[in-house]
Amino acid sequence: MIGLVQRVSEARVVVEGEVVGEIGAGLLLLLCAERGDGEAQADKLLAKLLKLRIFSDAEGKMNRSVQDVGGELLVVSQFTLAADLSGGNRPSFGNAASPEEGRRLFDYFVAKAREAHPVVQTGRFQADMKVHLVNDGPVTIPVRIQ
Repeated sequence: MIGLVQRVSEARVVVEGEVVGEIGAGLLLLLCAERGDGEAQADKLLAKLLKLRIFSDAEGKMNRSVQDVGGELLVVSQFTLAADLSGGNRPSFGNAASPEEGRRLFDYFVAKAREAHPVVQTGRFQADMKVHLVNDGPVTIPVRIQ
């Protein structure tokens, strides 16, 4: 499972002119399920996300988690994180989970996140989404869970 975590001061997802998910300060997670991923990978990624210490403490060091600062989460499905460019300039997405399995794991991840964290918003799976964000820092961290 692949995640691209961005610390944001605000973020929102728009589908066909409608805001479908919006947060203030917190984390935007672009999430991709790969072939062979299951609940174990989703659980590990969620645990890592919630404990990831990328918010500043009183001394300005990245030493606090989204839970520590009361930040919000916005989770957006993005199968293109599984892109393989080894065959040329046109990406192959053969490593991504099937749409059905990707949706199942996305829904599982979001349900678990909502059990563990007070504010969790999402994009819309398989929609043409416009993601607006203000990356705070900027801080962007790739995470891959095997």
